[in-house]
Amino acid sequence: MATLIRSKISNKLSDAATTVTNKSQAKVSGMFAKLGFQAATDEEGLGFAACDDLDYDHRQGLQLDILKNDEMVGESGGDMGGEGTFQGDSHYQRDGTGPPPSAPKDGSFCSEIGNPDKPKITAWEAGWNVTNAIQGMFVLGLPYAILHGGYLGLFLIIFAAVVCCYTGKILIACLYEENEDGQLVRVRDSYVDIANACCAPRFPALGGHIVNVAQIIELVMTCILYVVVSGNLMYNSFPHFPVSQRSWAIIATVALLPCAFLKNLKAVSKFSLLCTLAHFVINILVIAYCLSRARDWAWDKVKFYIDVKKFPISIGIIVFSYTSQIFLPSLEGNMQKPSEFHCMMNWTHIAACILKGLFALVAYLTWADATKEVITDNLPSGIRAVVNLFLVAKALLSYPLPFFAAVEVLEKTFFQDGGRAFFPDCYGGDGRLKSWGLSLRCALVVLTMLMAIYVPHFALLMGLTGSLTGAGLCFLLPSLFHLKLLWRKLLWHQVFFDVAIFVIGGICSISGFIHSVEGLIEAYKYNLPD
Repeated sequence: MATLIRSKISNKLSDAATTVTNKSQAKVSGMFAKLGFQAATDEEGLGFAACDDLDYDHRQGLQLDILKNDEMVGESGGDMGGEGTFQGDSHYQRDGTGPPPSAPKDGSFCSEIGNPDKPKITAWEAGWNVTNAIQGMFVLGLPYAILHGGYLGLFLIIFAAVVCCYTGKILIACLYEENEDGQLVRVRDSYVDIANACCAPRFPALGGHIVNVAQIIELVMTCILYVVVSGNLMYNSFPHFPVSQRSWAIIATVALLPCAFLKNLKAVSKFSLLCTLAHFVINILVIAYCLSRARDWAWDKVKFYIDVKKFPISIGIIVFSYTSQIFLPSLEGNMQKPSEFHCMMNWTHIAACILKGLFALVAYLTWADATKEVITDNLPSGIRAVVNLFLVAKALLSYPLPFFAAVEVLEKTFFQDGGRAFFPDCYGGDGRLKSWGLSLRCALVVLTMLMAIYVPHFALLMGLTGSLTGAGLCFLLPSLFHLKLLWRKLLWHQVFFDVAIFVIGGICSISGFIHSVEGLIEAYKYNLPD
């Protein structure tokens, strides 16, 4: 009894301290969110994150500790294993000190959505998450999209914001169904659940597999882009060093190898505020330099003419910068007032549209036809080195989240899916990672390095990813699922919008994918500059 009382008192004090810390971090994060800046953990996403709880728990400013140990003790007596050992939420805490995590049988990563004990977030904090996903360091490639699209590129930045905002809303609508009283009830928890519902009853798991494959591709490609951009930035920061871009990419990968040993992302999330400040400094420096050259802006270079061969790649770049749909179901399920979700989506996408459009236009006006794939490479050598070093640090600190999310999806799909798993569990009975499981993680890091070495073209890879998975997850699947699940309740104009988005998204996706592949083949064939 004395041990139990001491344990409960200790847990109460720990929870109180954690609550104070989280509130202070949330206030700081909210301040930066209002300014339109984001931190390092998962922006592109980040479209990122396949594992909804992972995406929720470890996005900066929302580092919420949901281990309610003191509430797990007691009445049933079955929630406590051993002396002082509690079986709380240990989903991403594989540190060998407790039992291995249990996974939901339905293939969903968000088994706790709707849990009344789980801390809820405000609309501002939810907006901070969305801001992280759609305003990351990959916006540095948007001026390059204006180079090949002119005013049409600016229009697409606005159009993509409108469409992604709409598809995010209809994706959330697919989570709900009416009960007998005509009230909307949340019956699904994740993107995977929606996909499975659309393919049921004939192929109940097919949709989830499709979404998981798209998630894995996007997460791994995001990791590759971080390595590519790190090598590119270091090479252009120190052009006189006898080190090639590929060599810099190898050096960056060596620094990233410790990611294979990650047990959770709490250590990584501590750097989030520093990365937010770094991104703030980068934006200020780039915009300040562009404004200092306002007299020389080349307005005559911005035209309605488009480069037919390269503009489809620009479409993929723009779409990729807006991907956030994959974690929206988890986000909406953890809001204090889910009714504010639509309003939150509106103001976050309006803010992103304005900031992205202004940044892309101002940067392009400054350098015109000399605009490079990563806009910071256009800065003078002195400023460029400082800014690029900030960006490299940001890229390396952002790498662990998509990498860890990809690992979680792969482990869940192939190693931990109960009797349906293809391979034995890569974790031992005590929750420790087996040696061969660690080897697979290291192999994934090396794979991202090899791709970055042999395909070191940032814009082409970004356009390919946006066209392949970005358009699919943001345009095609949400509109298709909305029509499939709710078509009897839709008004005619909603059906028209869904069909139009599906057709336009399909055309853009196919066109962008083909031109990106052609560009990569041409670059490899003729050994074009990195």
